[in-house]
Amino acid sequence: MSDDAYRELRADPHLGDVVDEHGPLSLDPADDPFERLVVSIVNQQLSTTAAATIRDRLFDRVEVTPEGILAADEAVLRDCGLSNQKVGYVRNVADAFRDGLSAESLRAMDDDEVVAALTEIRGVGDWTAKMFLIFVLAREDVFPVEDLGIRRGMEHVFGFERDAVSRGEMRERAERWAPYRSYASRYLWRCVD
Repeated sequence: MSDDAYRELRADPHLGDVVDEHGPLSLDPADDPFERLVVSIVNQQLSTTAAATIRDRLFDRVEVTPEGILAADEAVLRDCGLSNQKVGYVRNVADAFRDGLSAESLRAMDDDEVVAALTEIRGVGDWTAKMFLIFVLAREDVFPVEDLGIRRGMEHVFGFERDAVSRGEMRERAERWAPYRSYASRYLWRCVD
């Protein structure tokens, strides 16, 4: 985290106490974007514990590469805990990477281009694409209003009633944190972890 990002977020009247409590945070690019995208799909709409169990089984039983996912028997993928729908989704991601999508091509795109490229893959929505921007490409100015943890963090730091704030208002409030909204997101998640 740059000194500028830390200083600016620490000075924010709403987020500053959280920044003080948790200190500087980092964004580190992932070594294997394909693997991380598969993990994001596994994590969709699951508790942290359930997702970790499925993820561990998947990595134990299958080579998590485009070729490995495509070669794996669907029954093996389901036995790992993936639903039929998620089996299709991880295979769609494997197809996209096999057909030319790559870490290099994604890193060369701006944020909107990355979201557009990823959401063309059936099973990858805006939330997953934004998690990819933050946790795989380490982009500094992403604000995933689709995330429940972000909503709960906003409620905490701004004192909103539960579920009373709209995504539009969340985006508007988060403008104050640009160009460091990914870091602000990490602090919001810390509020509710």
